Amino acid sequence: MSTRQASDKNDPVIESRDQLVAPMAAGEKPRAAWRIGTEHEKLVYRTADFRAPSYDEPGGIRDLLLSLREFGWEPIEEGGKVIAMGGADGTVSLEPAGQLELSGAPLENLHQTCAETGRHLQQVKQIGDRLGLGYLGLGMWPDKRRDELPVMPKGRYDIMLRHMPRVGTMGLDMMLRTCTIQVNLDYGSEADMVQKFRTSLALQPLATALFANSPFTEGKPNGFLSYRSHIWSDTDPHRTGMLPFVFEDGFGYERYVDYMLDVPMYFVFREGRYIDAAGQSFRDFLDGRLPALPGEKPLESDWIDHLSTAFPEVRLKSFLEMRGADGGPWNRICALPALWVGLLYDQGALDAAWNLVKDWDMAGREALRASVPKLGLDAPIPGGGTLRDIAGQVLAIARQGLNARGQLNAVGDNEAGFLGPLDDVVASGKVPAQVLLDKLGGAWGGDLARVYDEHF
Repeated sequence: MSTRQASDKNDPVIESRDQLVAPMAAGEKPRAAWRIGTEHEKLVYRTADFRAPSYDEPGGIRDLLLSLREFGWEPIEEGGKVIAMGGADGTVSLEPAGQLELSGAPLENLHQTCAETGRHLQQVKQIGDRLGLGYLGLGMWPDKRRDELPVMPKGRYDIMLRHMPRVGTMGLDMMLRTCTIQVNLDYGSEADMVQKFRTSLALQPLATALFANSPFTEGKPNGFLSYRSHIWSDTDPHRTGMLPFVFEDGFGYERYVDYMLDVPMYFVFREGRYIDAAGQSFRDFLDGRLPALPGEKPLESDWIDHLSTAFPEVRLKSFLEMRGADGGPWNRICALPALWVGLLYDQGALDAAWNLVKDWDMAGREALRASVPKLGLDAPIPGGGTLRDIAGQVLAIARQGLNARGQLNAVGDNEAGFLGPLDDVVASGKVPAQVLLDKLGGAWGGDLARVYDEHF
C-alpha cells in the first residue's frame, strides 16, 4: 500500500473534472519510456518459534527496517515511527501485520528487475540471519490466526481495520494474513490503456491460477488453491472485482473517474496524519460537504490518495497495476512481470492476447474469477474448456512478446527465460498450491511447519 511522506497542503484545490482525469492522462508515455515496476510482499517470522514479530520488540520489524541503513536505505517516518525505507531500489514498506514489501523502482527491462529483487532479498536475508528472522514466500499465512498477528503503526491501517468489518467478512484477513506479487506497467495513449486494461483484466484469473500459493489456513488445508484470491470476494464489494464497465463501449479515463468517485473514501491526509473519512463520498468532498472536513474541498493529492484505495483485479492510476497473483518464493517473483511485460509491451503479443479473450461475455468472466481460487487451471473459461487449455498458448504469446523486445543481458540472454517457472507449472499440470498439498501429504508427513524450511 502507498506510503505517504508529507502533507500536501500547498497542492492545488480540485476545481474541475479535468484535474480528476489528469493523473491518468499524465501516465501516457512513448514506448521508449515504458518501465516495469515490481512489488512483492513476504511474511516475516521468528526462526526460533515461527512467531510473527511485533514492530517494537528487540529484533522486530522496526529493527529490520532500520538495519537496511547499512545498505544505503533511509528511514521514512509517520508520527515519529519508521514505517518504510527509501533507496535507489524503491521503497521497503510495511503491510498491516508486518508483511515486508519492496515497491521496486521503475526499470527498463526484466534483467534489471530480477537484479533488484535479488539485491533486496539478499539484504533482508543477511539482516534476518543476524536478528533471527526468516521470510516466507506464500500468498497467506499458513498457520496464524488473526489474533496472533501484530498491527503496524500506520494511520491508514487503523482506519481500514475499523472499517473492513462493516463492509465484508474477510477484509481483516486480506490486510493481516495475505501477501502478493504485483507489476506496474505503462501505456502510450488512452486507447492503449484500454486495450491493456481489458486484456489483463480478462486474463488476470490465469495469473491467479499460475501463482496460486495459499492452500492452508490456521494449520490445515482450506479447500482452495488461492485462498488469498478468495478473500477478495468478500472484502468490500464497492472497491473490488472484475469491473464490467471496462469492457463496455466508451470506456476510458472519464469512465474510470466515475467509478472512483463512487468508491467510498477511507481517509484524508493532513499535516502528517490520517483523518478518518471511511465510507464518506468523494463527490461530497468535491462539493465541500465531507463530514470529516466540513467546508474543505479536496486537493489534487487527495485524489491521488483516493485512487490507491480501490482494489480491483487491475487498477488504474498513472499506470496499470496487475493484482491477481499470490506471493511466492524468490524463484517465482520475476515470472509475474515476465508474463505481463510479454503480453502487454509488444503490440503483436497484445493483439494476440486480446484476440483470445475478446469474445468472452461478462457472465463468463465473472464465473471464471469466482471459480479460479478453488479450481486453479481447471477453472472453466467462457465458451468451453478450462484455463489449462489456454495456459500454454498465453505463455507462448508472452514469450513471443519478450523475444520481440530484444532486451539482452551481458551474456546475451533475452527476457523470455524468466517465464521458466510458469512453463514448469503448465508442463507439470500442477499449480504451486497443489505441489504444497502433495508435500504435506507426502514428504512432510503432515507437518506443515516444514513449509518454513522451503519457501523463501
